[in-house]
Amino acid sequence: MRKYETVFIADPDMSDQAREELFEKVKNIIDKEGGILLNFDEWGVKKLSYEIKKKLRGYYVCLTYGGTGELVTELERNFRLSDLVMKFMTILITEHVTEESLKQDAEQFKEAAKQAALATPQEEDQEGADEEDDLDEDNADDQDDEEETESEPAEESKE
Repeated sequence: MRKYETVFIADPDMSDQAREELFEKVKNIIDKEGGILLNFDEWGVKKLSYEIKKKLRGYYVCLTYGGTGELVTELERNFRLSDLVMKFMTILITEHVTEESLKQDAEQFKEAAKQAALATPQEEDQEGADEEDDLDEDNADDQDDEEETESEPAEESKE
């Protein structure tokens, strides 16, 4: 077995239902061909570097999986046939991989996703608190600056 990463760009204008059907189709192909899906990472809608099929934006998805060359061939064949997939690219990450190591990688990806999901709300709360502190400091600095400018002309007139 080999470990691959495929990034594909889907049509950003498709409905959520069509998007979910496309994702399920991709997952089913990986299962049917005997592959192991390690990570299915949706990056979301992003601006394209250049126009593809008269679109300036695309919905990016990154797949990490283990399988054979036949799996990659079948997956890419389906991408070519689908009107919903605008571009795709597959990269070979590791040449020789065992099923056990792939399953361990899948568990690590799941744990990392859980940690990220738990950490995200706390980080956002912390960022919000930091921004409030920064605003308070800025306001205090502005008040200090105003006081200094008001007192400076009075000092000059005394001299």
